Amino acid sequence: MKLNTPISGLTFCAVLAASLSVLPACEQKSSSPQQDVADKDEHEHGPDGEHADHDDMPAASTAGHGGAVIALGTSVIGPFDVRATRDEGLIVAGKDAPIDITVTPTAGSTIKAAAVRFWIGTKDAKGSVKAKSEVENPAEPNRWHTHAEVPNPIPEGSKLWVEIETDNGETVIGSFELKS
Repeated sequence: MKLNTPISGLTFCAVLAASLSVLPACEQKSSSPQQDVADKDEHEHGPDGEHADHDDMPAASTAGHGGAVIALGTSVIGPFDVRATRDEGLIVAGKDAPIDITVTPTAGSTIKAAAVRFWIGTKDAKGSVKAKSEVENPAEPNRWHTHAEVPNPIPEGSKLWVEIETDNGETVIGSFELKS
């Protein structure tokens, strides 16, 4: 029996495309079997893909990739009240760190965040990569998420830096201690 090659080729391409479309978008690779177990424990997703709720933390600070979350603090950055969190785990040179920033206008302000970027390192970002974040969950329009690359080597005194571009074109910057 002879197969019709163009149809078989099209079928193969369709199956391949469908298979690739279900790959997780936020998966991290680790370098050892022990780290694989630790990463699996830290990054288990709930049925909706979000962190499980934690009784001792506000819901906005528990969103991300599963496991415990480290609160990095709150700060006023320009016209915004900002709360930063990161997934629990070591900050490792050459890896990335899942970060969430909740940006809300200060009382009486109508200015909104148009773009939010994070980086780990020094204020001048030398040796760092600025990562543009995005709102992952439309139900939480003030929570911005990305994976910030950790520079290799990590500069002494490194912090999490947050750059917020306002809807009127102004840029404001603040920082948070990374906490271990």
